[in-house]
Amino acid sequence: CVVESVKDVMSFENTGQFAGVYHVLGGVISPMDGVGPDQLSIDSLVARVAAGGVKEVILALSATMEGETTNFYIFRRLAEFADLRITQLARGVSVGNEIEYTDEITLGRSLLNRTLFTDSIRR
Repeated sequence: CVVESVKDVMSFENTGQFAGVYHVLGGVISPMDGVGPDQLSIDSLVARVAAGGVKEVILALSATMEGETTNFYIFRRLAEFADLRITQLARGVSVGNEIEYTDEITLGRSLLNRTLFTDSIRR
């Protein structure tokens, strides 16, 4: 599970839903702030995957422009590993939000990433 910071690790741990290992990047790509890919721990992530034993990489970065850019960069770097499953967190309408106040991008992603109703009642 690729995250930006140790705080993100703690957030995921608090859910009790993830039993894998984490890779902390130490930030996200942000040209405006002078942060490029070489300043993050992306090379060590690629090395971990190349060493073998990794079946899935979950891109769990914030849904910001910088987070999405970093997700895409990592995806491109890991695309050469044919047996690797690369996933990202679901994006959509938060519990308690009203549709009329939800932005278009979030609402659009909610439609694209919809799930079966029966899957939601089994949890």
